[in-house]
Amino acid sequence: MATDLEIARAATLLPIGEIAARAGIPDDALIPYGKTKAKIDLGFAVAGGAKRGKLVLVTGISPTPAGEGKTTTTIGLGDALNALGTRTMICLREPSLGPCFGVKGGATGGGRAQVAPMEDINLHFTGDFHAITSANNLAAAMLDNHLYWGNELGIDPRRVTWRRAMDMNDRNLRNMVLGLGGAAQGVPREDGFDITVASEVMAVFCLAKDLPDLQARLGRMILATTRDGRSVTAADIKADGAMAALLRDALAPNLVQTLEGSPALVHGGPFANIAHGCNSVVATRLGLSLADVVVTEAGFGADLGAEKFLDIKCRSAGLAPDACVIVATIRALKMHGGVAKADLGREDVAALKAGMVNLVRHVENMGKFGLPVVVALNAFTTDTPAEVAVVQQAMAALGAEAVLCTHWADGAAGAAELARAVQRRLAAGEARFHPLYDIRLPLAEKLDVIAREIYHAAEVQMPPAVAARLQRFEEQGFREVPVCVAKTQYSFSADATKLGAPSGHVLPVREVRLSAGAGFVVAVCGEIMTMPGLPRRPAAEGIGLDAEGRIDGLF
Repeated sequence: MATDLEIARAATLLPIGEIAARAGIPDDALIPYGKTKAKIDLGFAVAGGAKRGKLVLVTGISPTPAGEGKTTTTIGLGDALNALGTRTMICLREPSLGPCFGVKGGATGGGRAQVAPMEDINLHFTGDFHAITSANNLAAAMLDNHLYWGNELGIDPRRVTWRRAMDMNDRNLRNMVLGLGGAAQGVPREDGFDITVASEVMAVFCLAKDLPDLQARLGRMILATTRDGRSVTAADIKADGAMAALLRDALAPNLVQTLEGSPALVHGGPFANIAHGCNSVVATRLGLSLADVVVTEAGFGADLGAEKFLDIKCRSAGLAPDACVIVATIRALKMHGGVAKADLGREDVAALKAGMVNLVRHVENMGKFGLPVVVALNAFTTDTPAEVAVVQQAMAALGAEAVLCTHWADGAAGAAELARAVQRRLAAGEARFHPLYDIRLPLAEKLDVIAREIYHAAEVQMPPAVAARLQRFEEQGFREVPVCVAKTQYSFSADATKLGAPSGHVLPVREVRLSAGAGFVVAVCGEIMTMPGLPRRPAAEGIGLDAEGRIDGLF
């Protein structure tokens, strides 16, 4: 069978103007970046229209090394809905260079369910991430410049929380001392880098509704604390305007296409742990104003990605999803049932039944938001009829249809039954969407609701100093904001080794952070890495140029 790269190169892409016309985007709103990608004029994008399509969220079970395939399923479902005559737009995040060169490789789908041009999207694309990196580092430079030129605001150099950023995995940049070399070289202090997708600028960028909202959010970001305990914001050091100027063109959403010619908006990409992990509000709203259905994706499993999409993004943007697709594979479910990765190719109904608890809990959790669920069972050649039957019977008992999908191999045709199942759910109008918690609750109570209802934890534990910090956030006027939990994606608990569906565990909160510009509080549970390192053999070792100058090895 052909590889992802061979399939991508064999595809004939349409001129981006034709894709725009299919999507209902006028020519004067199109800003081409070459022949097969473009930006959409921001004025057109934010103006929208009276029309509002239906919103379908694609999420997944708790991730495993066996793979699940959320992005591939999102693309396959979008293609299949278009093939069935439902005007559909796909909305995805942009890939980060760090994972592309690290472990993950490319992030544009796979097989016959891909967005293209693959090389462009995975690498520099339209420069959005570079603009976000520059805006982040401008704030850092202006903060240190303020310290150098007399520190009029009285900033405590020991309490600077704003870090520099770059879109690459580099563990050596996690912690450092800067300003060495004498008085002319700046004020010495500890600092470090985060990967660009972990910057609050990225979170702000993806939640902003328009340029004025973007600048206002940038201005509210807290960079440091003064000696007398006052917060110092980007607006205080007069960085917000220049940061917004750097991001002006980037805020316009990007239009590309799938291999089957479906329009796709690929825009923004916040970390799915320290932030909300989904594409931009501007792109999602644009898609809803143009299409009958928008298919979008949230990062990680449903306990992290979907919960944040629903409680943070949807609440902030006034979105109301109409259905949820949960992606699972029999291989991954058997791994949740205790099977080693090397043994996943053998039929094991008992292990599958044991691992089904993970999928069952995710389905039940989505019901707590009032969303009807369809399960996309992403097929592998090693799946057996008996194993497929186990999943379908278990889901039928929950009122959630499980559909076997082969979109990786067959494109839209392989997701046709999934698309019909989604169409049925949309036509039934079953959604009664509501966030999980009342935004007026105290921050600690919101965290407790997430822990009990989504993770099935017995309690939340936090040191007195962390609880006091939450209280200070409320006193600063940040009580009525969502809580963004940062924990391992591999388990419902904070322990990555506890697969399946653990219950009765403790959720340990070791620190809390205020993302004042993005508009949420981050509860850090366990060790969360905001600057990943490269593995022993990074994917970058296999990436290069072939004899014809084409990029090779991105998959």
